[in-house]
Amino acid sequence: MGGRPSSPLDKRQQQHLRGQVDTMLRDFLPCYREQLAASVLRQISRELGPQEPAGCQLMRSKKLPRVREHQGPLTQLWGHPPRWQPIFCVLRGDGCLEWFSHREEYENGGHPLSSVALTGYTVLTSQRDYLCLLDALCPVPSGEHTQEEPEPLLEMPVNFPLFLQHPFRRHLCFSAATGEARRAWRLALQGGIRLRGTVLQRSQAPAARAFLDALRLYRQRRGHFGEDDVTLGSDAEVLTGVLMRELLPALRAQTLPGLRGASRNRAWAWTELLDAVHAAVLAGASAGLRAFQPEKDELLAALEKTIRPDVDQILQLRARVARRLRGEVEGTLETCLRGRVDTQLSRVTQKLLSTVEAVLSTVQTLLAQGMDRLSRHLRGSPSSTRLRKEVYSFGEMPWDSELMHACYREAERSQKRLGQLVAPFGFSGTRSLVFGAQDLAQQLMADAVATFLQLADQCLTAALDCTQAAQQLEKVRGRVLKKFQSDSSSAQRRFIRGWLLCIFLPFVLSQLKSSYKAELPEFEGEVLAVGSPALTIEGIYEDIVRGVLLQRIDGELKKALGVSDMSCTLDGCSEAPWDPTGADEETEAQRGTCPRQPGSGAEVQPLCSRPPPGTSTAASRPHLSSFPSDK
Repeated sequence: MGGRPSSPLDKRQQQHLRGQVDTMLRDFLPCYREQLAASVLRQISRELGPQEPAGCQLMRSKKLPRVREHQGPLTQLWGHPPRWQPIFCVLRGDGCLEWFSHREEYENGGHPLSSVALTGYTVLTSQRDYLCLLDALCPVPSGEHTQEEPEPLLEMPVNFPLFLQHPFRRHLCFSAATGEARRAWRLALQGGIRLRGTVLQRSQAPAARAFLDALRLYRQRRGHFGEDDVTLGSDAEVLTGVLMRELLPALRAQTLPGLRGASRNRAWAWTELLDAVHAAVLAGASAGLRAFQPEKDELLAALEKTIRPDVDQILQLRARVARRLRGEVEGTLETCLRGRVDTQLSRVTQKLLSTVEAVLSTVQTLLAQGMDRLSRHLRGSPSSTRLRKEVYSFGEMPWDSELMHACYREAERSQKRLGQLVAPFGFSGTRSLVFGAQDLAQQLMADAVATFLQLADQCLTAALDCTQAAQQLEKVRGRVLKKFQSDSSSAQRRFIRGWLLCIFLPFVLSQLKSSYKAELPEFEGEVLAVGSPALTIEGIYEDIVRGVLLQRIDGELKKALGVSDMSCTLDGCSEAPWDPTGADEETEAQRGTCPRQPGSGAEVQPLCSRPPPGTSTAASRPHLSSFPSDK
């Protein structure tokens, strides 16, 4: 259950899996090339188009997403046969979990017994729930009676268990010494799981967007419409998850009948086999994507050279074809939207809105409390050492899993109800949605913290006493809260708009696929005549459907948020070249960060770090954490 024995796969099985990976890559990479070309055209067209004023008020935090490193002793069920053994666990800042035989081995730089990237895992803290999950993995066939063998999990009930379950990987079974230790580990592990899972969704690189679009296109061409949680993870992990889902039925049919023993022993053997298959597929997918990287770099450079000179011609053709094609599909599309989407759009919008409002309201409350704590400590004339600690704690708020759990819990509370509302539309990605809301909360908190510390440094001078400095911080507090409210309002609109599109667009496309096949061929020749890989009739068609659906979504958002909250233009025109939701993200990628505040030419400094002893600051703008000086 913990250590990694030799692979249960023989050479023939490993060769078969390599062939399966190669086949998947042969089918996927053409979709990826297609979407990379579309991403280059999208980027060039935005560069040449009118530039909208940036709406970001908060300064963008320079700190990369991470989890706070967590370490401590645990007991793990592992070995062959498995038994509970003491270990020392370390959760790294990149969301990887390592464990050692004892603390000294870790502190002396020894190699871990094993390690795992937390992508795709789920944390369970109930032994009963975990045993039920094992029973469901390998149910005993009806009419078959087996003699239950003693099992460590049953012989030694665990007081504070932590089970890490994965659909395609070996399960990890841990136990903490106290309830408090288990809670700290649970929150830390959940943070690592989310960090590993949303790497593509957080990325502002056009290639990441192209990869996700290519994956959706690849799956649609294989008959799979509807978003799910398969996109959680890196590019190689995502492709591995897709192929594992395809392989699973055959694996179950071939393997489960041959497993012997008690149901839970069979379940463990099954997870070990899945782990070996997953490792082989992941290795193949990683190697395939690495091999494609040089071609991808060359392709992007060539696309830039070939598309930019002809961009006007390409966009004019696209607009002409889109006008004609819309006339052909509009009636069928409107019928689908009125009959299948309009009746539920309001309910889903309201549920998303209430969820995000609860999350961001909690972020604002925690932010205000943190700023208030700093002001109180400053008024109390503490030593600079104590104030440095408070500033450090304030700067670490976005990565404090215990503190931020209050925000994250608000998103988790709605997961079940949201799942029920969107299930009829083939959407099963509520975990990704919840992770997205939690990422949004963390990013806004990080931006607000960075803004407060920067503005505080700008307003504090050596001439101020503690009371005057605290008064200045009160003014900064007010400014930051206003900026936060503005940014959170815009972020809320973008979040809801983007997820409504993820929920309903694949469903609408699935409903229209028969008419799509009948109507598009007559337009395809005109598009192919241009000879640009950035333009496909399939892409134009999806843009039309997306644009009409976005008009519905924008109308619903106006009703839900009120006209006063829709101050920024939501460009949902059906003939718009690109998805405006993605436009917001990629425009930020071109800018790099949100625009600086007036007079803020320097990079935002991470003031949460303690300054080195003896470091002096300019008298005109003292470092917040060194004000006042020790008596």
